[in-house]
Amino acid sequence: MFEAASSWLSSGFNVWLYTVVRTWGSSPRPIGSVMALRDDGRVVGSVSGGCIEDDLIHQLQTKGPPGETRPSIIVYGLNADEAHRFGLPCGGTLQLVQERLGTKSGLDTLLRALREGRIVRRTLRLSTGETHLADASDEPGAIRFDKTTLSTVHGPTWRMLLIGGGYLSAYVSMMAIPLGYAVTLCDPRPEYVAELEIPGVNVVRTMPDDAVIEMKLDARSAVIALTHDPKLDDFALIEALETRAFYVGAIGSRRNSDARRERLSLFGLRDAALANLRCPVGLYLGGNSPPEIALSIIADVTARRNGIPITELADVRLGKTIAG
Repeated sequence: MFEAASSWLSSGFNVWLYTVVRTWGSSPRPIGSVMALRDDGRVVGSVSGGCIEDDLIHQLQTKGPPGETRPSIIVYGLNADEAHRFGLPCGGTLQLVQERLGTKSGLDTLLRALREGRIVRRTLRLSTGETHLADASDEPGAIRFDKTTLSTVHGPTWRMLLIGGGYLSAYVSMMAIPLGYAVTLCDPRPEYVAELEIPGVNVVRTMPDDAVIEMKLDARSAVIALTHDPKLDDFALIEALETRAFYVGAIGSRRNSDARRERLSLFGLRDAALANLRCPVGLYLGGNSPPEIALSIIADVTARRNGIPITELADVRLGKTIAG
């Protein structure tokens, strides 16, 4: 989205940035959602289910550009009628910060940081429109807003390590990147990654257990082993299960998964750590093609990331499991 906004500015358009900073009741989009609006009505991003976007475009086209040159606060849904009009159920209310992008916005600096894979906190002072960027690699991603400053975190705040090259890893990567993951693909076998080029994916050829140690996994990290090769997977899984990674999984049939657990237990892995292994990885969705398996993996990871308890989907009658 910031890439598009920067391109629009370079082409001579006026651009406004809208950020959801507070909600009351039900809201179609969470706090931190962002949208950029061009002066001809084109938008990228989203702050609601569409009604508020439509109103902002309508206001622009009928009343002209916003008169405020400095950032301002906009509120939608103050009463039940307005909440219904803008698709805010249960009397919901939405508060936005409107910011006209320009030289004070620091957009080029922000984009450079994002291209380098850095996690940064952007702080906007509403009284002047000036911004400040700072490293945020150790900070949570929640926004901060006190009516005078708006502080938001940008960059790949989630990390995913995929062990093993191949088409399945490619599909998992392509689904993970739009979800905000910085993806690292590890496979020491050159024949498996020689022709695998995925924009935005960091490819390393070290041994997977070394990659796990090097990444210093935290609670916003996921590790997924996709090789079927115990020599590559097992030691990496042992290292990963002793970290705070929120998701550690390995592909395989249920029989192979049971054998894997037996092998890992022989290395003195704690029962509590072994219980966190998602093996077989993913949810059973009935498909066997690489894209379908990748979807099942991403669905499982997403549920875990959001703290949603999911009963494992499996066809018990047929004894099938993912990638079985």
